[in-house]
Amino acid sequence: MINLCLFGAGRIGAIHAANVSQHPDVQIKFVVDVNQTAAEQFAKQYGATVTDANTALADTTVTGVIIASSTDTHADLMIRSARAGKTIFCEKPIDLNIERVKECLKVIDDFQVACALGFNRRFDPQFNQLHYQLQQGKIGELQMVSITSRDPSPPPAHILPATGGLFRDMMIHDLDMARWLLDEEPVEVFASASCLIDPAIGELGDVDTAMVVLKTASGKLCQISNSRQAVYGYDQRIEVFGSKGMLQANNNTATNLSFSGEQGVITEKPLHFFLERYADAYKAELDNFIETIRGTTNPLANQQDGLKALMLADAALESATTGKRITIN
Repeated sequence: MINLCLFGAGRIGAIHAANVSQHPDVQIKFVVDVNQTAAEQFAKQYGATVTDANTALADTTVTGVIIASSTDTHADLMIRSARAGKTIFCEKPIDLNIERVKECLKVIDDFQVACALGFNRRFDPQFNQLHYQLQQGKIGELQMVSITSRDPSPPPAHILPATGGLFRDMMIHDLDMARWLLDEEPVEVFASASCLIDPAIGELGDVDTAMVVLKTASGKLCQISNSRQAVYGYDQRIEVFGSKGMLQANNNTATNLSFSGEQGVITEKPLHFFLERYADAYKAELDNFIETIRGTTNPLANQQDGLKALMLADAALESATTGKRITIN
């Protein structure tokens, strides 16, 4: 039996706990959360015990941790888990401060523990197949990547300071996808952003609409489009273009049904939000983490990917703020 400790009994923690329960030889042994009531509900549902971080990490039967708590706790819990010799899965971002992330990564390297980062879109069946076909040379030499990522509605403005804003919270997923698909590190970033949807977001110094262009040393280009409000649903599409053609991954809908009539052809809206759109990705991500604990594979996204995506997010924010193209060292 693989015993895990779950840090965080919120929405994301619930997704991971449910996916853990699908594995008969894996269990959540401990739940740790500042919200005692939420922790107790999780513990009752999954047969776990509510405890504190020190107790959970000191338990030698716990081989892995899932860190799904608030962003400001991630780095500390990763450091403590690494020192305790646990295999780590952590939601993004590792931290909002680059130097703190580097400090965290040094500890993980020093204690030689495996670490998976929650860039779940790499595990999406459509995007994963697009990546595979790209690697197989389906479109020849890659020249351009276009990533569209738009939420159905903006988040409550008051939570944004804790998340790091659009670039570090939302676009960081797309920046990771860009790195993964380009297969070459971007060396230039140019971003432009506005607040067009919710004035309260702008009052907090954040944006809700942004476009970014990335360029690699060889000249490959990637364009990312983000919006906090797509009235038709959760818009998640990727296009890769190359010397021999193009691959596209389009939006998922509840079914493949469409209606054709006198007024035209009507199809369904995209799935409403990330819980529905990336349900399969979350399952595959958890499977990858469990196999990492078993030693049969490596994380598809690791702590270095977390650092590099955050570096790009910071560069995009700097570019949008200054209006200048930013060079990545």
